[in-house]
Amino acid sequence: MILADKIIEERKKNGWSQEELAERMGVSRQAVSKWESAGAIPDLKKIIQLASLFGVSTDYLLKDDMGPENLSDSMVENVSNEPIHRVTMEEANEFLDLRRTQAPMLANAVSMCILSPVVLVILANFSESKMFQITEGMAVGIGGTILFAMIAAAVFIFITSGIKGDHMEFLEEEYFDTEYGVTGMVKEKDRGYKNVFAQNIALGVVLCIVGVIPIVVAGGMNASDSVVGVLIGLLLFLIAIGVNRIVRVSIIKSSYETLLQEGEFTRSEKRIKKKMRAFSAIYWCVATAIYLGWSFWTGDWGSTWMVWPVAGVLFAVVPSIVRLGMNEDE
Repeated sequence: MILADKIIEERKKNGWSQEELAERMGVSRQAVSKWESAGAIPDLKKIIQLASLFGVSTDYLLKDDMGPENLSDSMVENVSNEPIHRVTMEEANEFLDLRRTQAPMLANAVSMCILSPVVLVILANFSESKMFQITEGMAVGIGGTILFAMIAAAVFIFITSGIKGDHMEFLEEEYFDTEYGVTGMVKEKDRGYKNVFAQNIALGVVLCIVGVIPIVVAGGMNASDSVVGVLIGLLLFLIAIGVNRIVRVSIIKSSYETLLQEGEFTRSEKRIKKKMRAFSAIYWCVATAIYLGWSFWTGDWGSTWMVWPVAGVLFAVVPSIVRLGMNEDE
C-alpha cells in the first residue's frame, strides 16, 4: 500500500473529511487531495506531522511494504500509554453543556474570592477614621468572618463543579479521537462564539483598568482613610466583574478547544499540562498563604490586596519559563 492509500485509510479511520484533515495539518484541502491522489508527496515535516496525528510511525507511512502493526518501539510505548477514546456526538454535546453550566458558577466563585476582603478593608479604614464608632476588633471580626465565609463558599463551588465533571476529565488530559461530524459541529459553534468571546475579554480588561482610576485620583487628592477604603472596595468590585466576564467566556471557549485539541489541548500540550498541574496548585497555595499571612501580620488590608494582581502577572510569566524548560527536556 502506497503513501496516498495510507493517508486515505488513516483519515477515514479517524472519521475526518479532507477539509478536516487539512485544517489539522495547516494546509489547504487541495493539498490533501493531491496527497491522496498521489499527485504530490508531503514534505518530511508534514510526514512527521501526519504520523503524530494518525498515531503511527513515519516508517509505516513511507515504506510501501510495512503494515501499521510494525510501529517503532517508542511509538508503541506512546500509544499503549495513551489509549485512544473515540468521542461520540452525545459525549461532545454533554461536555459542551457541562462547561456552559459550569462557566457562570466558576466565574462567580472567582469573583467571590476577589470580593471577599472588601468588607474587611472598608471597616478597617472606617475604624482608623473613627467613623460609625467601629473599633478595630469589630472590623476584624465582622470583615474576617465575611472573608472566610465567601472563600469557603467559593471553594465549595470549585470542588462540586470538579466532581461533576470528573467523568469528562480525560478530554483535557488524554489524546482522543472523535466520531464523524463532531469536529465540524464544534468548529461551527466555535466560529459563532468568537465575537462574544472577543467582546467579553475586551470588556473584562477595560473594567480591570478602569477600576484603578479611583485609587489614583484618591491618592492625588490625599483622601481620608474612609474614602480610600470605599474606593478600594470599588476597585475590587470592578475587578471582580471584569474577571468574571473573562473567566466565564474563557471556560466556554476552552471547551471548544478541548474537543478540537487545539491551543492548550494539543497532544504535546496535554503532556506538559499534567506536569504543570502540581506547579499551579503549589503556586496559588503559596500566593494565598502570603496574602493572608501578610494581611493578618500587618493588619494593612488596604495594601495587601496588591498580592493578587502581582501574583496574576507573575503567573503569566513564571509558568512560561517552567514550560520552556519542560519543552527543552522533551
